[in-house]
Amino acid sequence: MQLLSYNKRGVRIERGATKASERQVRDLQRDLRQLGYLKKGIDGKFGRASETAVKALQYDLLHNDGRSTRNDGNAPVSILDLNRGRVVAVTGTVDQKLASCISNMLDEPDLPLLPAADDPKAENSKIVSLMKAMPSEEVPIPFIMGILQQESGLKHYNEPSRNDEDTYIVIGLDTNASEKHIITSRGYGAGQYTLFHHPPQKKEVEDFMLDVRRNLRKAIRALREKFDSFVNGGTSGARADDRIAEYGRGPLRLCKYSAKDPRFMKDCQQCMVDAGQQKIREGVTPIYRGSSFKFFPTEYYRNGSYDSVPIRKNVPCDWPYAVRRYNGAGINSYHYQTIVLKNVLTL
Repeated sequence: MQLLSYNKRGVRIERGATKASERQVRDLQRDLRQLGYLKKGIDGKFGRASETAVKALQYDLLHNDGRSTRNDGNAPVSILDLNRGRVVAVTGTVDQKLASCISNMLDEPDLPLLPAADDPKAENSKIVSLMKAMPSEEVPIPFIMGILQQESGLKHYNEPSRNDEDTYIVIGLDTNASEKHIITSRGYGAGQYTLFHHPPQKKEVEDFMLDVRRNLRKAIRALREKFDSFVNGGTSGARADDRIAEYGRGPLRLCKYSAKDPRFMKDCQQCMVDAGQQKIREGVTPIYRGSSFKFFPTEYYRNGSYDSVPIRKNVPCDWPYAVRRYNGAGINSYHYQTIVLKNVLTL
């Protein structure tokens, strides 16, 4: 069993009443981070984010049997089996019993830990060059860059601020709407490739976590799938309502240029400029013409108004609609689409 600095009698870590040193809190945060429960931050301060991460771990120790909620394979181990009766409730408090569970998880050979970078800034600087060097054959690379700017800030590894030691892979945590400590899926790296099982398999860590190029390729394939299957499909779940309202059921449009033209799926920024820009106003602007739904703030998007948004219906391709379906459906997907279009305009 690993000797953890906070796995000692009398050490108790909880928000507002911690009986632990800053170093012990940092060590705990590092373990929560590499185990996939803390989104970011190794700063020695046990705040709300750290408390929620502890609750997420406790919840998994009580419920996560390793089976996926989607068809993406099961986890290599059952977190539930590693509990051994030590954790009995979700409290957000770290005591010696929970610390022992963490130690066992770190020792488990089939439980891979999330990777970190020695120089995250240098690793991240390679992403833009890598993206620009990729051919726009499957998807327009400017749209992928706009997506990654929104998903991860075009970063594969976290770049820590002062007093922070977090250099682990960027991770996005989707949670239960009513109980924020229940993690339903995780997105990894620059492309935020999503897994619905936890922990990840070793081959997944080696594939799209350690290899940035493969991570980006997965994002490219995911966007192409949305374009092919979720914009103009035969059922309501496979159609983009905004596309149908603005363009109808005509054939999918890859690009206004022919495949032989050097601007094919590359000159996207100019197309955004030519489309013109509009203001979106909270509670006033419909998500598309004819819809009764207006833009409004949500849990994920605090602002319902945007300036200088490319006019979607004037863009001569269907990638704006594929971008929205990349995010899913509902009002949040329209916020997402708006931000990505602005990114394509300005990147």
